This record gives sequence, structure tokens and C-alpha cells, in this order.
Amino acid sequence: MQDHSPSVLAHGNNHSVDLTRTDALRAEVCSSSALSFLMEAHDGLSAAIAGRAGFKGLWASGLSIACSLGYRDANEASWSQLVDAVERIVGSSQLPVLVDGDGGFGNFNNARLLARKLRERGAAGIALEDSCFPKLNSFVGNRHPLADIDEFCGRLRAVKDTVANELVLVARIEALIAAHGMNEAIARAHAYREAGADAILIHSRSSSADEILSFADAWQNRLPVVIVPTKYYRTPTCEYRRAGISTVIWANHSMRAAVAAMRRVCGRIFAEENVATIEPDIAPLEDIFELFSYDELAEAEARYLYPNKLQH
Repeated sequence: MQDHSPSVLAHGNNHSVDLTRTDALRAEVCSSSALSFLMEAHDGLSAAIAGRAGFKGLWASGLSIACSLGYRDANEASWSQLVDAVERIVGSSQLPVLVDGDGGFGNFNNARLLARKLRERGAAGIALEDSCFPKLNSFVGNRHPLADIDEFCGRLRAVKDTVANELVLVARIEALIAAHGMNEAIARAHAYREAGADAILIHSRSSSADEILSFADAWQNRLPVVIVPTKYYRTPTCEYRRAGISTVIWANHSMRAAVAAMRRVCGRIFAEENVATIEPDIAPLEDIFELFSYDELAEAEARYLYPNKLQH
């Protein structure tokens, strides 16, 4: 489902950019007093389903996109493959898309190139993490090396100078993931704020939200705080509201749900050599047709492919 809503155009670097989605994402992440939620999407189908569920924004997950392409979340997929996947996500939903840009796929030049291309494909924001290239998924291995603070600030400034306010810029801090402690996380947050970040994403691999809530308490909302409670999923959402968190990202759940469902269905079909028993447990084709507006296609075919038949 393409976005046919009115667009506000801005001009920069000889490209016209639709800023309505960027404005919508900025309102969700940076301006809203209510807790916001972004749902993971990794392709056009997952984006369309998230939109129908009622979410107001999407997270283009690096892990999920890599999985959908058959790669590991270790910068094995290229930046251009990421950009192509984001274009499909944007084209299948009217929602603003915040893109997991990893560390920017290199230095400041790679980061600003990625940001420019994402802007051209309709993304509303980019999250850059202070990791070294090539990155490894935050939950794999221990004590990942962090980027030098000054060098990473240069990446942020390069992105900001390239896309200005045409993308929401989220600086993702991996200090807690890498066991560098709270003081390091706070110091990096201050530096990234000065470098032009619009929000701070603080990440943790702990099964408890304690260190995330401690960060929020120490940070005092100098910039909006974004979290990804993949590991500390048992924490009640009301705790995030009390802490003044801006945005929660459900970062990989559609992909993981799809893996579980496909595994069950494939196993049953292989074992039973028949699909009759699984039909009640899978989406009917009519659901797929409705999700992507096949009725509009049928009407357009009658109007454009066989116009003379309408006259008789």
C-alpha cells in the first residue's frame, strides 16, 4: 500500500524529500509526552501487518533484515542491501520508519552516504550506534570494542550536516552492552547531544531494566530516551512511563514470530505430506489479497487494461 497522503517537500542535495513521515517520527520520539512504541519490520509484508495492528511507527531492524536476506547481523549485508530493504518497508506502509543503521558502515563518510540514501528512499530517521566496523550483534560475544567518542561524534555531525532535520538522528550507546559502566554511558550521551543527536538510545543485555532505569534517572531527559527491551521484556511498561522514557522499540518480534510459525508449518507439511490439516492455522489467501488491496488492482485493470469493455 503506497502512501498517497499529501506530502511536504523539502529540497536539499538536488533531491525532493517527503518530510511528513519525518515530522511524524519526530512527534513520536522527540515531542510526545506519552510513551511511544515502534514495531519491527524487515520487509513490506511485516510493515503492512504492523500498520494494520495500529502502530504509529516502524523500526527497520538490522538483525531482522539480515535474517530475511540469509545473513548474520555482523555487517554481512551491505549498506545498499539495507537501503533497498528500507525502500520496500516504506513503500508498504504509511508509517514513519526509523532505520537501524548499525555504526554507519564505516567512518563519517560512509555514515553520511547511508543517511543521504535512506532519506532519498523515504526513511524518517536513522539510529547510529557507537560500535566499530564491522559490528557484531549486541547480544553475541562479550566486551565489544566501542568507537572513540570524538570519532563517533564526527559521524553524527557528518550525518546532521548532510540531512539536517530531514531525518531524526538517534545516537545509540553501547557502553552498557560492552560493560563500560554507567559513567561512560552518561559521558557519551552528553557528547552525542552536543554533536547534534535528536534522541539517545541506551541499550542493555541485562534481564533486568535496572541499569536502563538508572540511566534515565541520571540523564534527566536532556534528550529523549529510546529503549529496546529485548532482554528485559518482563519489566512492566508502566515502569518506562514512570521513568520518562520516550520510546520503546519492539525490535525483532515479527521476524522471530515468523521463524516460529514457518518452522511449525514446514515440519507438519513434511511429516504429513499433506496441507489439509494446516489450512485452519494459516492465513487464508483472501487475507493476503485484502492486506495489499488486490481489489484496487482489479478495479484498475478494468479501467486501464480493458477500458473499451466498460463502454459496452
